[in-house]
Amino acid sequence: MEHFDAIVIGTGQAGKPLAGALGKAGHRTAIIEKGRVGGTCVVDGCTPTKTMVASARVAHLARRAADYGVNTGDVTVDLEVVRRRKREMVDAWSSGGEKGLRRIDAVELVFGTARFVGERRIEVELTDGGSRTMEADQVFINTGTRNRVPPIEGLDTVPWLDNASLMELGEVPDHLVVLGGGFIGLEFAQMFRRFGARVTVIEGQDRLAPREDEDVADELRDILREDGIEILCGSLARKVQRDAEGVRVSLDDGDGNGHTGGSPHEVVGSHLLVAVGRKPNADDLGLDEAGIERTERGFVRVDDALRTTADGVWALGEVAGSPPFTHIAYDDYRIVLENVLGDGGKSREDRIVPYTLFTDPQLGRVGLTEREARDRGHDVRVAQDPDEPGRAGRGDRGDARLHEGGRGRRDRPDPRRRHPRDRRWRGRVGRPDRHDGRAPVAGPPRRRVLPPHPHRVAEQPLRDDRGVRRAGAADRYATHTVFAFTNSRMPSGESSRP
Repeated sequence: MEHFDAIVIGTGQAGKPLAGALGKAGHRTAIIEKGRVGGTCVVDGCTPTKTMVASARVAHLARRAADYGVNTGDVTVDLEVVRRRKREMVDAWSSGGEKGLRRIDAVELVFGTARFVGERRIEVELTDGGSRTMEADQVFINTGTRNRVPPIEGLDTVPWLDNASLMELGEVPDHLVVLGGGFIGLEFAQMFRRFGARVTVIEGQDRLAPREDEDVADELRDILREDGIEILCGSLARKVQRDAEGVRVSLDDGDGNGHTGGSPHEVVGSHLLVAVGRKPNADDLGLDEAGIERTERGFVRVDDALRTTADGVWALGEVAGSPPFTHIAYDDYRIVLENVLGDGGKSREDRIVPYTLFTDPQLGRVGLTEREARDRGHDVRVAQDPDEPGRAGRGDRGDARLHEGGRGRRDRPDPRRRHPRDRRWRGRVGRPDRHDGRAPVAGPPRRRVLPPHPHRVAEQPLRDDRGVRRAGAADRYATHTVFAFTNSRMPSGESSRP
């Protein structure tokens, strides 16, 4: 049996840098990958989706070229070229990550499927055939998540798509039906609408992006509807079938009744995207053989230092219930690295979670929502800078409505000054033109606050010299933001997943 100082399962945004750091520190390390190097972010998450988002935005701006005095004629999208560009980007990042691992003498990259067969003992079914059994003093799990398949009648009889297979289409769908109004569903909905498809989004809860505050979700809904996307909230898919017209999705209101309020009983599309959540890749790892427990939702159970219930075994990233963002997985790596090779004492307990929804305009958040802050009993002050003159309930442009404890009053707060008793501040900035980034014709916004770049924020200090949490580096591409600052920690683990 082969012995290593460390075994890392998965080459995601926590596993790959961890293996590299361990190897450079002289630890003989095996890192096991059953697919391509890079994990979800590089292979079928951040890198390919944002590459295609960029193509969709170019198509959108080209259609609006006449507004700038530029005549382009009809704009069409060659999805095969978009796909080729996406593949080239993924190939470059994945191959680069693989080369980086192979350059470290103490690191061995093993392609295959890993499974625990004992305490810190791993059996690998090799991709090229055969198997290897290895053990280590320390084992690190970074296997990520996969698309969750909902129990909908008939779903197994239709050729539905997930985020990975949707990006492999060679032609623009006639009508894309999206099950799920979360981040993944909304990014793809706007993307394919701008490619030229008709798009319908079906969300079971009463609003899109259900974790966001209601006013934020409503603004997001309005933005997507302006792009021509049909939004159906409070709609549950109860049956799916394929017929001569395409994929037919039957809907109800969650109680087995047909829809009220004008919503249709059925939606028929040419293609169906299922984006209702993610499932941890932990069910086939043989965790019971190693004494590693899982939570009720299937995630590997860890403490705030990311240690599992088995000695010498850690779990990082989404499989450990960490929020599903690349920068958070990288922060998990930093916590584990410090605890393994450094002085120790690092924890995710007081971590603030920033994130961005890559619609156009983007939406960024740091910390708690207004609802979460109120639920925790905080004094809450909300400042809104209206973006449309005369909009109901918001007053005229230039005024701000300030709410304290539910009592509204007129004020003009300086967003850079916060009362010492403030527990949270949320600014709705004056939104530039949502189509091209220009300021509204009626006048520029009174202030513009930009969110931290989600892939750099883990490198930024999140406290000032007084211990007050603050934002990290600015993302100059964001045009519509919501900030949440609080003196109470963001929950870690499953409860913080958006």
